[in-house]
Amino acid sequence: MKSKIAGIVLIIGSLYYLLAEAISAIFFNDTLLNTYLFHTISELGIPNANSPLSIVMNSAFILVGLTLIFANLYKFRDFIIKNRTIFSILTLISGIGVIIVGLIHGGNPLTSGYHTLGAVMVILGGNILLVLISRSMDDFGTYQKATLILGAFGIIVFWVMFFSMGSVIMPVYERLSVYTLIVWSIMTGVLMLKV
Repeated sequence: MKSKIAGIVLIIGSLYYLLAEAISAIFFNDTLLNTYLFHTISELGIPNANSPLSIVMNSAFILVGLTLIFANLYKFRDFIIKNRTIFSILTLISGIGVIIVGLIHGGNPLTSGYHTLGAVMVILGGNILLVLISRSMDDFGTYQKATLILGAFGIIVFWVMFFSMGSVIMPVYERLSVYTLIVWSIMTGVLMLKV
């Protein structure tokens, strides 16, 4: 039963995130395509005239952080055979990081450093977590290989983003490095429903 609860929580949190981003992007002060291509996820969470539904985006950040922490520590940790302490630490770093992103907005010179720290915690920490998970279970089957691919891809795209901050399509790299965690959460949630 614990697996099913954790799975449902992961799926709901991830689907809410995707829906909240889409809704926030629809109401953002640009076309939908331009918003996804040329505006960062963080911009959707800045409470100003450009993003009238910033509260929706920020609620998604916070919910994803809470669901990741809950599901991983409530049940998914049971599937981790090696590196359990590091797994727990990285889960907390990633979850707290995305909560920080939701609570402390970008664009403010006084607080943008904290926002950036939260973003690095969730994007880099979260993708490192996926790589760790893939190598810390008792099997290295399809699920573990998919988790490794997602984590490795997320880390690579994060570094491309890091060195492309001036690029007009930097937001695309940002989204790709975040979506690896969302895809993993949905994939893991479905898996846990079947256990």
